Amino acid sequence: MTDLDVDITDLTHDGRGVARVDGKAVFVSGALPGERVRISIRRRHRSYDEATVAEVLTRSPDRVEPRCPHFGTCGGCVLQHLAPAAQIAAKQRVLAENLERIGGLQPRRWLAPLVDEPWGYRRKARLSVKQVAKKGRVLVGFREEDPRYVADLGRCEVLHPALGPKLADLGALLGTLEAARAIPQIEVAAGDDTVALVFRHLEPLGERDRAALSAFGQAHGFAILLQPGGIDSVQPLWRERVALSYRIPEFDVEIAFEPLDFVQVNAGINLRMIALAMQLLDPQPHERVLDLFCGLGNFTLPIARRAAEVVGVEGDAGLVRRAGANAARNGIANAAFHAANLFEEQRGAAWARQSWDKLLLDPPRAGADKALEYLPGAATRRVVYVSCHPGSLARDAAILAGRGFRLEAAGVMDMFPHTAHVESIALFERG
Repeated sequence: MTDLDVDITDLTHDGRGVARVDGKAVFVSGALPGERVRISIRRRHRSYDEATVAEVLTRSPDRVEPRCPHFGTCGGCVLQHLAPAAQIAAKQRVLAENLERIGGLQPRRWLAPLVDEPWGYRRKARLSVKQVAKKGRVLVGFREEDPRYVADLGRCEVLHPALGPKLADLGALLGTLEAARAIPQIEVAAGDDTVALVFRHLEPLGERDRAALSAFGQAHGFAILLQPGGIDSVQPLWRERVALSYRIPEFDVEIAFEPLDFVQVNAGINLRMIALAMQLLDPQPHERVLDLFCGLGNFTLPIARRAAEVVGVEGDAGLVRRAGANAARNGIANAAFHAANLFEEQRGAAWARQSWDKLLLDPPRAGADKALEYLPGAATRRVVYVSCHPGSLARDAAILAGRGFRLEAAGVMDMFPHTAHVESIALFERG
């Protein structure tokens, strides 16, 4: 290891500071732009090096004390040392740079960033579990920055508050189990009224272990489920029926979901995001709307409250079935759902051949370029694009621009505070 004094000039996409030593880039964990820091080189590569901060010599005015004692070890959060307002500004810069560099575009106007409570926001998480003989106990938490290791967490400040302070209790429970080594992970899923823990186990659990897990659930108010195999193998252990749901009060919608279903991680931002998407899309009582990558109907069902008709399309057949059930439970008859792989050719599908006034896209990281080969159709005047990856959004924005759409507005949404993840939303209108 070599200690050097360097000036930090920028942030990487994953939240590390950027310095240059003899013209070579050095990515520094824990450093912020505008700081002069003493660094320790950890890894050398041909075109860049990786380092950590040994000492901050000149502090950024945006530096704050991390709330979590595990910051710097746990890989779950990388920006707790950066003030929340500065985190948002950095994410907006990432979005703007991607739109300009990849898409050759800038929006006509920037939307105000969407922010909410930055702590205790995670209602979905996958926790790793590892029995460590040298420590004589079981670790439960996120992976360290070196993903080979599980961070030794006593609590988590960003997890749902029903669970975040209890990670040490959860680890102690697992340490009493005969099958502790056979449990590699725990899925966390929180609805508005229920928090569920799904224990993945690689061998059958004995009655003693099952009783201990049930007792933990009863004592702490968690629903406990077991997953001996694939996602279809999940079964309740404590509480015969596990009912998870979240409400969208502005549109009088309640969405039920299964513990392993995809739902937006941040409940507060999700409600704000839906409201903003609806404002941008502005569905009218006479209009027909197409919602691609619709999941459980997170946007589809609110749209149905305002539009004449909406169709949601999703690749996961299980989510499509549950989206249809959610429409029924909310008394919504003008929404229909179809299962289709949107990363494959679908232009021959009945829904793709129809005329749509407006289009909403909410794709995964890979983006929606395949669907944009045949959509939007000539009748579509407006597109709202919800993105979890600024690079794929920028690429797809260029495709839409080539199809006669202008990038009217864009902005970031702080779905994952204290991380470098950039969630964004963009409005396109036909020129």
